[in-house]
This record gives sequence, C-alpha cells and structure tokens, in this order.
Amino acid sequence: MNNYQAHPTAIIDEGAKIGNGTKIWHFSHIMSGSVVGENCNIGQNVVISIKACLGNNVKVQNNVSVYTGVTCEDDVFLGPGCVFTNVSNPRSFISRKDEFKPTLVKRGASVGANATILCGITIGEYAMIGAGAVVTKDVPPFALIVGNPGKQAGWVDKEGNTKITI
Repeated sequence: MNNYQAHPTAIIDEGAKIGNGTKIWHFSHIMSGSVVGENCNIGQNVVISIKACLGNNVKVQNNVSVYTGVTCEDDVFLGPGCVFTNVSNPRSFISRKDEFKPTLVKRGASVGANATILCGITIGEYAMIGAGAVVTKDVPPFALIVGNPGKQAGWVDKEGNTKITI
C-alpha cells in the first residue's frame, strides 16, 4: 500500500522509492531508481530522475528537474524552475552518461526560482541561493549567493534571515 499521495496525472515508475506522507502533484514523473523521502512536496511538472535522491521534508516547486547525480538532504527547498546540470560539456551527439558529476545540496539549503546549479557543486547547510543566480563553485554553509556568476553577498541563518555584507 502506498502511504503517499500522487495526482492521477503523475507517473511513478516501478522501482521508485517514495516515503510516507509525500505529495506528488500534476504531471510529475518519479523515475525508477530514484529516492524521495518522507513528507516531501513534489510540485507540478517535476522530474526526479534515475538515482536522484531527496531526503525528508524536501519541497520541490513547479517545473524542476532533479537529474541523476543530484542529492538533496533533509529540509531542502528547490524554487520554481531552478535548474541542475549533470555533465560539464554536453553534446547531443555524444553520450556522456559515464561522466555525470554529483551535486549535493546539504540540509536546510534553499535554491531560489530560476537559479542554475552547475554539476559537481556542494551547497552547504542552510545556504540560500538567490533567484536567478548561477552557481559555479561550492557554497559554504549559511552563505547567501546572488548573481551571475554567483557571488557571496552575505550570510543567512536557519530561519532564512539574511545579513548582506557587500
């Protein structure tokens, strides 16, 4: 018996692991081999790819693809339309599935709407990535990152209160 809720338009592949209390909304696809923790909220038009992993209490807003190689720890927030990559030098005519680079979003971190996270990055605990930022390198815990390329503009606490330092 499933102890999660999925909208009738959602596609849940056999072999996907979904925790108790999770909600999956319209037109989302949870692929085989992915792991979604307990009490997650998966928005509309979200893809959780093979071998992607979400911890508990993760909120994924609409129109996000969590690709193979991405791990989000507990209490992570992924804003609408944020983007993850998993290959540094993609070409449509060259398969580079053996070159996927892991990306780790640590506990409590938030990624803003339309932010882009390049592969191979670690975003530290409770860090906040501003809307539209392009993250090209590791982010320290509690850092506030804004802009393109992403630069540290200050600090954020566990509750999301910011202190701008630039």
